[in-house]
Amino acid sequence: MIDLFGRERAELLGEYVIDTGATVRCAAVRFGISKSTVHKDLTYKLNKINPALAEQVREVLAKNKSERHLRGGEATRKKYLKQRERKKT
Repeated sequence: MIDLFGRERAELLGEYVIDTGATVRCAAVRFGISKSTVHKDLTYKLNKINPALAEQVREVLAKNKSERHLRGGEATRKKYLKQRERKKT
């Protein structure tokens, strides 16, 4: 049984992820809850509440998953650029 608050939160999270293309981590920070809770709401609860919305969310999550190595590489590049700048000064 999914309580009313969990239902509302799952749908709000789903709409947020679709509208912004946010990652699970970004959504967790935005809503002030754990990544585990966001993931469970988006994959399990939302599928029972609103399957159409859940399908759209799955597409965004799949896209984010396929791009995560690029975001990680970009973060590493920025890290080393920052270190190089500090050494110059």
